[in-house]
Amino acid sequence: MSTARVVMRSIWCKASGKYALTVLGLWVLVSLVSLVWTPHTLLETDGFHAWASPSAAHPLGTDGVGADVLSWLMAGSRTNLAIALLTVAVSGIFGLALVAAMVSRNTVLRSTSVVVVDALISIPTVLIALMLSVPFGASAAVIVAACGFAYGLNLARIARPAAVLAARSQYVESAVWFGASGMRVFVRHIMPNVMPVLLVQLSMSAGTSILAEAGLTYLGVGVGAGVPSWGHSLATSVKFISIYPLTVLWPGLVVTMTVIALHLFGDALRDAIDPLTNPELREAA
Repeated sequence: MSTARVVMRSIWCKASGKYALTVLGLWVLVSLVSLVWTPHTLLETDGFHAWASPSAAHPLGTDGVGADVLSWLMAGSRTNLAIALLTVAVSGIFGLALVAAMVSRNTVLRSTSVVVVDALISIPTVLIALMLSVPFGASAAVIVAACGFAYGLNLARIARPAAVLAARSQYVESAVWFGASGMRVFVRHIMPNVMPVLLVQLSMSAGTSILAEAGLTYLGVGVGAGVPSWGHSLATSVKFISIYPLTVLWPGLVVTMTVIALHLFGDALRDAIDPLTNPELREAA
């Protein structure tokens, strides 16, 4: 716990870290609040006040059917939060499995996994999502599966050098000599050396998944029409950007601020968990 406090304090001491933690905290808070309250229900529409400007009744205005923009953004925050968390979980598990295969003592498995990762990493995320949407239809699960697969490959390729370096170290050879299993060696000795790279890349993947959700929803293979999300709010209003720019401004601003916060959090986390750049962490250890 002391190490975690040191890391969080180090992140908060930076201006970029303060911004990242503030925005991410508000994101989580709004997502929780939207579970029990929004200014208006999502099904509430007012055709006589479509594309209305911001007012006391509708702080961010209304969309083309008279629905409250703020309510949809609040409800969409929990959808995007779920997509980001699930993408991080899927890409993390998949990436670690690939890393374990690439440093395996089985020569055939190690060589095959490296070739497979290098071959599949060139496939665009959009293409994977389009392929999955044909049998399964447009849904948030398609976004999570496509992003988790693509980001897991990228994570494995980036983490492989650190994993290979650890696998060739003397303490790993000693553990193998004393009969430790391959799984035990990977979990106890190799994975701790990969975790700094893993955590930073996962924070980046969370931010990229939000952009992917917006792009895939605009293409029609993202979340369904009745599911609130930031990408859905952008997709339904972008056609009228020249006439009603405010309806595009709000979801675009939310997406931009959140993605920047996640990337800044990744940068701050990288510096905070590195003992070479964080003297407080060396003292805590």
